[in-house]
Amino acid sequence: MSPTVLLLGLVAALGGAGVAIFAKVGLGGVDPTLATAARSVVMTLVLVAVAAGSGKLALLRGASAPDGRAWTFIVLAGLAGALSWLAYFAALRVGAAAQVAAVDRTSLAFVLLFSVAFLGERYGWRGWVGVLLVVTGVALVASDRTPPRSGPITPSAPASSAPPGR
Repeated sequence: MSPTVLLLGLVAALGGAGVAIFAKVGLGGVDPTLATAARSVVMTLVLVAVAAGSGKLALLRGASAPDGRAWTFIVLAGLAGALSWLAYFAALRVGAAAQVAAVDRTSLAFVLLFSVAFLGERYGWRGWVGVLLVVTGVALVASDRTPPRSGPITPSAPASSAPPGR
């Protein structure tokens, strides 16, 4: 693995950790679908600004523009991402952040299996053992039933329909 891939992967992992923690704190009384939509708007604004600022929007025109097949798979990736984040935010609303994030990481096992089945990629024993270790780690984190304790920043309490004093 190149140092660039490692660095970008670690930045992505840190960003993913931020999503889990910030979303868990902010989801208290907010509908997960609404929170996901708001997050998507923020992401869209940031990504369009980065694409515009770096001159990448011009690539949508001319010979380097994505063709129909590319757009089909870009749209499918967007739909898969939307489904993933809707489920992720709904799970964060009711579950522990580390447990939800751990189960989400089983996506590595799915990516490995799908890349073999659909992309023709091949992996040696280290790749398969690595996925087994990840899945084992997910099972350990997801089954940890240590009672939660309040941290320096606690999630907002879910909105209650009970009258005050009850």
